[in-house]
Parts: sequence; C-alpha cells; structure tokens
Amino acid sequence: MALLLLRTLQKARISPSHSPFHPRRTLFSSARCKSLLQTHQSSQDITTSTSVLPSRRSYAAIATANSPFRSNILRILRNEIQYQSDYAPPHQPATEFKSYSVQDCPGEQCIVMKGNFGRDETIKMEATMFDGFMTVPRTGLDASGRDLRLHISLLVDISKADGSEEIEFLCSVWPNRIEIQKLYMLRRNQVTGQPYMGPKFESLKYDFQTAIKEFLRVRGIDGELCFFLHEYMMNKDRIELIQWLRKLNSFIAK
Repeated sequence: MALLLLRTLQKARISPSHSPFHPRRTLFSSARCKSLLQTHQSSQDITTSTSVLPSRRSYAAIATANSPFRSNILRILRNEIQYQSDYAPPHQPATEFKSYSVQDCPGEQCIVMKGNFGRDETIKMEATMFDGFMTVPRTGLDASGRDLRLHISLLVDISKADGSEEIEFLCSVWPNRIEIQKLYMLRRNQVTGQPYMGPKFESLKYDFQTAIKEFLRVRGIDGELCFFLHEYMMNKDRIELIQWLRKLNSFIAK
C-alpha cells in the first residue's frame, strides 16, 4: 500500500512547497480538511443526437456484450481487495495519544485530536493524511539514490478558558520533526476585513523560534507526535483504500 501511495505522489509531483497553505483556509475538519485537500476534476461536453441513439434492442445487445467485461472488472476488484486485506492488513486505529483523545473521520482525509493543558487551556489538533513528500539522500551502507519522506499538514489551536483569544499554529509534520510554518493570534467570533496574520515563522529570531518550539513540546507536540501521526496515517490510508475498493465493487456489482 505504501508503494501505491508513493507512486501516486510521484505521478502527481506533489511537494510541500505546493501544499495549499493559506491563512484561515487550512481549517481542516470536514469542510476544513476538504478545502486543504482539493481534488481537481475535469468536465467533458457530450453531445448526442436522436438519430444515433440506440434502440431498446441495441441496449440489450450492449448489456449482453458488457457482461463478461463487467465480470472481469469485479474479479479484478475482488482480487485487489483480498490482496490489500492480506498484505499488511490494517489494525484498529488508536483512540488516544498521551493525554489527547483521537477521533478518526472515516471516509475523510483528516483526524482530530483534543486535550487540555493545565486548568484553563484547551488544545485541538487537526491533521491531514499524507499530502506531499520530499526526497532526501540515503545514508548508511547503501548511500546511492534518494528516499522519500511523506508530509502531513497539522493545525494546532490553543485557547484559554475565558474564550477571548486563541493561538493557531500551521505546521508541517515529517517523520522525524515538526516545522512551524505560521503562527496566528486569533480573536473568536470577531471577523475583520484584513486581519494581520503575523510574519513567517522562519523570519523570527532564533531564540524566539526556540522558545515557541519549547512551548509546543511541553504540550506533547513533539517528535513522538510525528511518529504517531505517520504510523496512524499509514494505517488510515490502508483502511480508506480497502473501503474505497469495496464501495466501488458494490456499485459495479449492482
């Protein structure tokens, strides 16, 4: 399955630099997640003429002719479902990580994690499935060629009990590290025309960046979370693929 995912990413030429990061557009859960991971659809204009429409007898002939073809598609689909189910079968997704609850969104490309820090702080994280990759040189004995590292987008909202303001972090999650892309200060229930969203995180002074990273680390947003999210999304990717194949099989079998 991982090979299938990597082939798909390579064909699409996706990279983190092309990830659709945009202030307040990366609002993941359901509609939030859907806006981050858009699918591009192409439309075709189909013209028909009453003079070329097939008769009822022609439809019957087409249905009969398509029967072996349909059976072949179903056979291929069922073989693929069996293969995907037998090869590294998915396991039951985790429902918690450290002090955070983990809520899967079946059929969607995101998960939601919620937790508290201290008495007056609420933390909500929304993570996508793999949405990009980068290539890195191989190390060790076999140092020839390059490896792929998969990318996850993560949105972290931290709010206080008084409900007045919250901090929002837009992050890139790699297998071994978290990179903060943007840091927003937001006011709840207040809409302004052109709010100031702050500078790019990488443009801030090193000491300031280090302090902010420590702020997240003590809240469990660290290397262990990177590993957890990548393991979770690999498993979710297999679950969603098998479910997708089953739905397609069911539709064609009707």
